[in-house]
Amino acid sequence: MKLRMQQSALAVGVSLLVLSMCAASARAQSCSESILNGDYGFTVTGQILTGSGAGPVTGVAMTHFDGQGNLQQVDHVVHNGVLPAVEWRSGTGTYTVNDDCTGAAVINFSDHSPSLNLRFVIAKRGSEIRTVVSNPNTAITSIGIRRETFF
Repeated sequence: MKLRMQQSALAVGVSLLVLSMCAASARAQSCSESILNGDYGFTVTGQILTGSGAGPVTGVAMTHFDGQGNLQQVDHVVHNGVLPAVEWRSGTGTYTVNDDCTGAAVINFSDHSPSLNLRFVIAKRGSEIRTVVSNPNTAITSIGIRRETFF
């Protein structure tokens, strides 16, 4: 009986230790705008679902995050098999990051295309971003990977 009580007390102690370590780890891994800092290359895929612009979308983008909630981007997006009017469309915007590594961004384009409203999750300690366009009538996603610098 005494041995069982000691084993139970040990099990409770180990469980509390593991839980406290998990809580500390979760706090240490919380996110903020500063986790997104540098250039990310994105692959864009999906489609516009309704209206005169309905059809598939595919493209690439390079987005620079400044670590303080601002971004700059260039993209090359083919829509319905039609090349874009300019080879690289530019845009600027803002982003916010939540403690749980989810976030939102808005990109405004220099050619006055409709703004993109994005929702995202940050993965791999900030080296990867997965986005979805949250504009109406769209089903467009992208995956961004932080660009390594070699110089």
